[in-house]
Amino acid sequence: MGKVVMRYPGSVLQESWDAEVPLRGELNDLAALVGAGGVCVLSGAGMSTDSGIPDYRGPSSAARRHTPMTYEAFVHDPAARHRYWARSHVGWPQIERARPNPAHEAVAALQRCGLIGSVITQNVDGLHQAGGARDVVELHGALARVVCLACRAELDRGAVQAELARVNPEFDAAVSGLRETQVNPDGDVELPPELEAAFTMVACPACGGGPLKPDVVFFGESVPRPRVDRCFDLVAQARSLVVLGSSLAVMSGLRFARAATRSGTPVAIVTAGPSRADDMAAVRLASPLGEVLPALVRALRA
Repeated sequence: MGKVVMRYPGSVLQESWDAEVPLRGELNDLAALVGAGGVCVLSGAGMSTDSGIPDYRGPSSAARRHTPMTYEAFVHDPAARHRYWARSHVGWPQIERARPNPAHEAVAALQRCGLIGSVITQNVDGLHQAGGARDVVELHGALARVVCLACRAELDRGAVQAELARVNPEFDAAVSGLRETQVNPDGDVELPPELEAAFTMVACPACGGGPLKPDVVFFGESVPRPRVDRCFDLVAQARSLVVLGSSLAVMSGLRFARAATRSGTPVAIVTAGPSRADDMAAVRLASPLGEVLPALVRALRA
């Protein structure tokens, strides 16, 4: 068992992922915890990397230097907002095409067995529900929904995407000629400035204004308080908290691990790189989720 040699400046993990993880326990220890039932799952981006959606802080993210959109920039900087929508229009099809992987399916299977109660996810891709999970609290919202910041109308992303395609035929044709459009974790892609400038944004179909915003919590934006309270309630009611694929690098997720620890609820963490709650974990594994979760299902069914 190694020790993590990590620094936690502020509330965000320093992006150095070559340190060892302080492992504690094995699959049978995780099985004993989950087998007792009453599990609340808290999942992060590592759940979806096998579905083709990259993460911000995991081992696979070290080579990326993408700066995520902030709430302040999106709301107050029209140029930044326009840039986001141009990039998001190109990235959305890959998010929409993503399918649940064996980790999502394993969580749903454990729910059907009655061992997992609710799922809190930091992901905005909807893959838990697509994989069969129920009672999923989308802590950071969902890319499949769009909201108008003027009239608060809620829109389906597919409908918005179709309208964007209708008014941007030349833009779409130009983008299709790009050799590589690597989607970023928040569903957008890097584009040349001249292409971003050629993109046309649409107005809200309900009020004719806008601006439109994906119904997700951007960096620097607060999660709605009722949603946070709901998550605290789920953690308080749980027999254990199992963190899957999250570094818990930001307080948005870390606070639930801290709440469980304060109340004496055991915490298990399964994620590839170091997490900010490693010292709180009764069980700490670094095995790939696509391997360990199906194995966990088999062990509990044996």
